Amino acid sequence: MSGIEAPEVSQLETFPNPKPERDFSIEIVCPEFTSLCPKTGQPDFGTITFTYTPNQLCVELKSLKLYLQRFRDQGIFYEAVVNRLLDDFMAACRPRRCTVAGVFTPRGGITTTVRCSFEAGS
Repeated sequence: MSGIEAPEVSQLETFPNPKPERDFSIEIVCPEFTSLCPKTGQPDFGTITFTYTPNQLCVELKSLKLYLQRFRDQGIFYEAVVNRLLDDFMAACRPRRCTVAGVFTPRGGITTTVRCSFEAGS
């Protein structure tokens, strides 16, 4: 292992939503996501997309990038990582709604997409 620290929700920085009275959506596409398959230790590659409607806070992009890079040495299944990303994102900025999608590159001819969502009040 390269000594990269584990991802922590505390890495995700935020800033005040400039229009908290209005619903608008933000889509962040991260096409270079990498983690490790927990069964084989081989790298998994994917595109992670965050789509959210902010409440009082927005996520700061550089902190999100650095947070995602820490998954590089983490052995974690697709389903677990996408749910973890949603949980940490929700904890950091508490949006009105959020969907996280992970579209992973094919392995053995199979493409996997994992999507999870949260909506306040549901």
